[in-house]
Amino acid sequence: MGKEDIERMVQEAEKYKSEDDQQREKVSTKNALEPYAFNMKATIEDEKLKGKVGDDDKQKILDKCNEVISWLDKNQTAEKDEYEHQQKELEKICNPIITKLYHSAGGPPGGFPGAGAASSGAGASSGPTIGEVD
Repeated sequence: MGKEDIERMVQEAEKYKSEDDQQREKVSTKNALEPYAFNMKATIEDEKLKGKVGDDDKQKILDKCNEVISWLDKNQTAEKDEYEHQQKELEKICNPIITKLYHSAGGPPGGFPGAGAASSGAGASSGPTIGEVD
């Protein structure tokens, strides 16, 4: 094995590492968006919040969550920036409503009404906390 072969192998390894890193970032971004959409949908449909969220706000979140979930189903091979764009668009809809809900409930910092030990002593929950929504 000559010096050129070793240099070629090193260059190939660096190229594949870069591709692997890009793929890992893309999967990570997708894996952040998908549960966020499902969690927001589940949170807004929670019976404990009935009457605390206006029907218009609830429908806005449900529509956007369903739109993002549908988009995810059709775009399994999207690029990282496309996933990030979907996340930002979803957060634009959800954050103000969830923040308003949180403030009207007067929950403790870092807690979310009905979402676990911070506010109800009910143990861990898969619902988002305010920290995740920021």
